[in-house]
Amino acid sequence: MSAELPAGRSTGWWGMVLFVTTEATLFACLLGSYFYLRFQNGPQWPPDGIANPALLRPLLMTAVLVPSSLPMIWAERGLRRGRLWRVRAGMATSMLLGLTFLGLQATEYAELLTEFTLTTNAYGSLFYVITGFHGLHVLIGATMIGWVLTATRGGLDARRHDRVRNVAIYWHFVDIVWLGILFTVYLSPWL
Repeated sequence: MSAELPAGRSTGWWGMVLFVTTEATLFACLLGSYFYLRFQNGPQWPPDGIANPALLRPLLMTAVLVPSSLPMIWAERGLRRGRLWRVRAGMATSMLLGLTFLGLQATEYAELLTEFTLTTNAYGSLFYVITGFHGLHVLIGATMIGWVLTATRGGLDARRHDRVRNVAIYWHFVDIVWLGILFTVYLSPWL
């Protein structure tokens, strides 16, 4: 007697979609808090003599992170065609770009911590919590990719296909959230 495969989406897929939905809600609350406090603070934002955020590094970070979804898409297409080398190359490239993003974020923090900290004021708290929380998500995504890369050493089967798809969902989410953060934290003070 053979076991029948369940129809529809896997439990893991639904779990990842629900997880991403809750994380999206959390980021929406953080970004909403940013705008609420910004407009409660008055016309000067960032407050207390903090300069408007420099844009070069965040735009470079965007140029590194957002395109990292492309090799992930390439990996997913390779997965559908059974090309393990494409899965590995695409995911490894996405992971490398994500780690590069984190390196750029670390250099930004090293520079900005001389100007303001998490406890300087509401702006400092929001800046470091929002960007740091996103950086944590990028690190988690890179860790997930590393885990899946290790798991694919044994080849591809239904379970490994699901893992690749779930990591891809998470990675695309992290990239999309960054665009909201870029607009909110970096570009909106200039408007």
